[in-house]
Amino acid sequence: MFSLGAQALVQAHGYVLCGHCGAGFDSLATLSEQLPPEPFQEMPTNEQALAPPRIELVVYRPQRPAPEPVATTEPDAPIAAEAEDFSQLVFAPRFVKDSRKRKPSRAERKRRTPRDTDRPRRWPWILVCSALAIALAAELAWVDRDDLIRDPTTGGWLRGTCNTLGCRLPLVAAPKQLHLLASNVETHPNAANALMISLSLRNDAAFAQPWPVVMVTLSDAQGHRLSMRRLLPTDYLDDPDVLHRGLAPGATTALLLEVQDPGNAAVAYQFDFE
Repeated sequence: MFSLGAQALVQAHGYVLCGHCGAGFDSLATLSEQLPPEPFQEMPTNEQALAPPRIELVVYRPQRPAPEPVATTEPDAPIAAEAEDFSQLVFAPRFVKDSRKRKPSRAERKRRTPRDTDRPRRWPWILVCSALAIALAAELAWVDRDDLIRDPTTGGWLRGTCNTLGCRLPLVAAPKQLHLLASNVETHPNAANALMISLSLRNDAAFAQPWPVVMVTLSDAQGHRLSMRRLLPTDYLDDPDVLHRGLAPGATTALLLEVQDPGNAAVAYQFDFE
């Protein structure tokens, strides 16, 4: 069984060669539009007729344009037959009419869609909006940087990222995570009317924080405040590098503070950190 087209049938008036064994045969003898019902062994043979069949199914019929009137000086003169010109014929094949009713194929829809160059370019606006969103997020993160660094989740992620990139996060104060381990107050050995206070301090935060502002309050036996001193980091540290590095996470340090002696009435003292 072979599938034939009009071009193959026209070339030798239906005489064809088998593409497997090379045998020649008349394809018109068993030519059919469709296969017979199965099961079948061979195609039915077409009966030969002496008279040609009459064809009634018209695919298209040419429409001749209306002939133009021919001017003549002699009213009774016969009009010469003009040669038929088929170049101006107007016709519409049926398969063209049928194609208007069917849905367009995917390839046709693709050809009908506008080209990429005809579409508005949206990627510049996408880039601008993305850049603005990143800038806004960075600004908000910078404003809330202290809270983000203090947070265990975001702070750990930021510290890990900085360790990988080799950057350094800004120092964030967390005075509530400073733990006073020991303290001692005694008379200053080298200055009159002065006290020397020693503190042992530990940073329990997971991040480095700046050296704290120490507030020392001295009171009498009744709890009345006699003296209060607020000491900045530059008052008890004179090394710029140590001030710049801050107090490392988990580190323990000793602070020596010098304050004026309020007298023998001062029997109680209190330390606060800012």
